[in-house]
Amino acid sequence: MTTDTAPKATGAGGGRALGRILLDNGALTALVVLVVALSLLSGDFLTTQNLLNVGVQAAVTAILAFGVTFVIVSAGIDLSVGSVAALSATVLAWLATSEGVPVWIAVLLAVATGIACGLVNGALVAYGKLPPFIATLAMLSIGRGLSLVISQGSPIAFPDAVSRIGDTLGGWLPVPVLVMVAMGLLTALILNRSYLGRSLYAIGGNEEAARLSGLRVTRHKVVVYALSGLFAAVAGVVLASRLSSAQPQAAQGYELDAIAAVVIGGASLAGGVGRASGTLIGALILAVLRNGLNLLSVSAFWQQVVIGVVIALAVLLDTVRRKAGATSGGAPSGGSPGRGLRGKPVTCAVAAVCTAAIVGGLSLWDRGSGTSTTRIGMSLSTLNNPFFVQMRQGAEAEAKARGVELTVTDAQNDASQQANHLQNFTSSGVAAVIVNPVDSDAVAPAVRGANEADVPVVAADRGVNKAEAVTLVASDNVAGGRQAADALAEKLGGRGEVVVLQGTPGTSASRERGQGFSEGIKRHPGIRVVASQPADFDRAKGLDVMANLLQANPDVDGVFAENDEMALGAVRALGSRAGSQVAVVGFDGTPDGLKAVEQGTLYASVAQQPRELGKIAVRNAIEAAGDEDVPGEVKVPVKVVTARNVADFD
Repeated sequence: MTTDTAPKATGAGGGRALGRILLDNGALTALVVLVVALSLLSGDFLTTQNLLNVGVQAAVTAILAFGVTFVIVSAGIDLSVGSVAALSATVLAWLATSEGVPVWIAVLLAVATGIACGLVNGALVAYGKLPPFIATLAMLSIGRGLSLVISQGSPIAFPDAVSRIGDTLGGWLPVPVLVMVAMGLLTALILNRSYLGRSLYAIGGNEEAARLSGLRVTRHKVVVYALSGLFAAVAGVVLASRLSSAQPQAAQGYELDAIAAVVIGGASLAGGVGRASGTLIGALILAVLRNGLNLLSVSAFWQQVVIGVVIALAVLLDTVRRKAGATSGGAPSGGSPGRGLRGKPVTCAVAAVCTAAIVGGLSLWDRGSGTSTTRIGMSLSTLNNPFFVQMRQGAEAEAKARGVELTVTDAQNDASQQANHLQNFTSSGVAAVIVNPVDSDAVAPAVRGANEADVPVVAADRGVNKAEAVTLVASDNVAGGRQAADALAEKLGGRGEVVVLQGTPGTSASRERGQGFSEGIKRHPGIRVVASQPADFDRAKGLDVMANLLQANPDVDGVFAENDEMALGAVRALGSRAGSQVAVVGFDGTPDGLKAVEQGTLYASVAQQPRELGKIAVRNAIEAAGDEDVPGEVKVPVKVVTARNVADFD
């Protein structure tokens, strides 16, 4: 009887062990399926250079996510890590460059800045009894605001000694990957081998029980958020090193990626569950998806859909896991896996296969016939703006007419994401790259990588600093700002009070247009600028900011907005006064802007002809890819459009 029953027990135990392995490594299974699927769909994916690109692109998100893991395991949340990362990097750059502080001291103070922000979060949560969501949401705003205040809205060059963190060792091993691995090992050590780690699992599992067991819950919570701030500071330094500059608007939305990575990796938002290896896998899944979708020429808009589906699946699986009573890598617990375990591996596998199927289906649908022999990559700073949408339309029309394949990506005003796009284009072997920089300095390292790979780069609308672009196709934003000032002064008869609606702080377009307007308006001493406020190139924000400015400046005579979207928002705020009593001048010459000029509510718009800009950029990229000579600079004509000439403007 003994010999009969032993094999049954072993078989059952083996089945349960296999089930447990699959359950605890559902994210790893999904990652493997994605890698295999993308390798089959793209011959450029499974190369050494591209895999290193994936590691670099995952590094910042992973480091942030490691810090967030501590918080989530303790049943908290931290929405401030992106802002804290930007603030820490800005503090380092400001101290080391503007203030002349030794680099090593500046690094320590930058790390201390991150820890201080975390301590404030922890104190608000632990002692102030604020919900973690509210406390860290407040710090998100404070950190971003302080970063803008310190930098005055402009990027600050990073010290060369620290910028080496963004380079490689031996010419091939990226330092950001090494930093990511080191921070991951530290996270695993704290969670698995320390008293603090065991306490976090206990607090996240049942805070009241942990308190009754003698744990100092309040103190532990403060330490947890301080750790999150520390990791955010390290991530900020790594990010700024990649871009060779501290960007005050860097890492926007990264807190959501960090939380998504932790949850995809198997942590529970309810607390008590999570591990460093799972978080790393979650960050890699996000990086692999973005990298692979770029290589497959999937639309930038559909990429957001896929990422959202993956996050939703991860949370769904988290719910299934908790209902099944699984621990998925959390603190050790006893008990049988139970019946719910047997279905969970199947669920993980189905989810992974579904994700891979979505990726494959979108790639095949979005790429079309794929008969083009010449491939060109185009990275736009944002597609959340009619100007750049028109630029893309012009570029796509020219590419179609020339019979080339054009892949357009949306950097969403994130310099780091744009660097990722350029790296992906370079490793995928495109014939040429067109880049509309989020920031002219931050894009330089990625452009230099393309230069080293002999991939010609065409700069569109904004130039590239400290790297080689074969040509710049652009309008002169500074000159356009001056023309706007002259047009507004002419309308006002050389006298009056005006307000300025600025674009997104830190962007080169806002800086250059504002500089040109400031220079131009000084030539008209009878006109006084009474207020300048940012509205982020957004129509809704332009409406709100203009309404607020009117409370303090009700007798304003004119408005200059650094793009047409903000100008149209200002028109809405002014109501019947727009055009009749208050002259509003915009910038870009978008269809809606020109329509408002025709109607008389917008006095003028400085038109840049974005469609033509996109066409010329593609034309020059094709010629550069064919080793033809292209001019070093191509100026697309800019003109002030008013009611007098709007009918003639194309």
